[in-house]
Amino acid sequence: MAEKWKTGVLGWIDARFPLSQMWNEHLAEYYAPKNFNFWYYFGSLALMVLVMQIVTGIWLTMNYKPDALLAFNSVEYIMRDVNWGWLIRYMHSTGASFFFIVVYLHMFRGLLYGSYKKPRELIWIFGMIIYVCLMAEAFMGYLLPWGQMSYWGAQVIISLFGAIPGIGESLALWIRGDYVISDVTLNRFFAFHVIAVPIILLALVVMHILALHEVGSNNPDGVEIKKTKGPDGHPVDGIPFHPYYTVKDIVGVIVFLIFFCIVVFFMPELGGWFLERDNFIPADPLKTPEHIVPLWYFTPFYAILRAVPDKFLGVVAMGAAIVLLFFLPWLDRSPVKSIRYRGILYKLALVVFVISFLALGYLGGEPATPVLTNFARLFSILYFAFFAALLLIPMFEKTKPVPDRVTSK
Repeated sequence: MAEKWKTGVLGWIDARFPLSQMWNEHLAEYYAPKNFNFWYYFGSLALMVLVMQIVTGIWLTMNYKPDALLAFNSVEYIMRDVNWGWLIRYMHSTGASFFFIVVYLHMFRGLLYGSYKKPRELIWIFGMIIYVCLMAEAFMGYLLPWGQMSYWGAQVIISLFGAIPGIGESLALWIRGDYVISDVTLNRFFAFHVIAVPIILLALVVMHILALHEVGSNNPDGVEIKKTKGPDGHPVDGIPFHPYYTVKDIVGVIVFLIFFCIVVFFMPELGGWFLERDNFIPADPLKTPEHIVPLWYFTPFYAILRAVPDKFLGVVAMGAAIVLLFFLPWLDRSPVKSIRYRGILYKLALVVFVISFLALGYLGGEPATPVLTNFARLFSILYFAFFAALLLIPMFEKTKPVPDRVTSK
């Protein structure tokens, strides 16, 4: 392969741009552990969905009008009159939810195999910043259809900033650009959603990948393959990412697209979880929907917010639920990375954490009745207890011996 770079057009480009170096460092000669399992599909799938969201977003902006009087009708125009507009719109809306599904599974993989531990702390930090940017991107895009839930959901979320002592009201006013959600808000959210945040996201993804390739990928055993190298200087437990994993990832892409197409073509609203029914009604500042909730990927944190009686403390708790994830590399003091060799205490803690997160996701989408609020408080306590448990578990945990080389199981 190296000879091909020396002649022709590729050779001309390579003499002026490090094309072959980039190809070799990040694909052909990047050695990844040979025991990757299906949990490792979700990183490449996240990258694929990001590209899909950018492409469909570009096509949507060609006919979308960021104007409070025209926004809703422009979306209807895309759906009804633009050739294949309905498909592009549904790909984008479904893609947003699938993006979070893939990202949540990618993060769960990190919890399973300790991918946030040394020397990968910076990879995790970049990943978490990407996650926060995705939340901001999704929230601002949520306002753009200018339907009832778009308008009132934004009203509720932005009002939360008003609970911050001292600067709250000024901060909420600055975010809105007006005293109420208005045309100014729509325009600035459109600018951030289409230009600012995607640029930041792309830069963060590049840094995330560069940091990953600098220290190497983790694996289900949590063994550092760079410690055992052959005579050729390559890890004996590694294989080139291309073609082995690029081909393998195609399988994951095909399976992903099957589920994605089922939703897009047969159930794009998914019972109101992906597109709420109220959002097919134009925004009306004088008519509040009966039950205002964010989309499903925000509902776990929304449930934590509502579980706390005091508004300011609820905002603090909601913020802490996200911020604590940044500190996982330092909260988890166990010398063992992979769940395969960790004790029963960590496994139980992780199961409780996942159940509490899913339960909060469900409760955040339901009306805040006294019974459900008490359940939300219980699961909120269990959610935060996981982070406290990470500090205590290593004191009592009985771990299994970690192998020196990766295993094939």
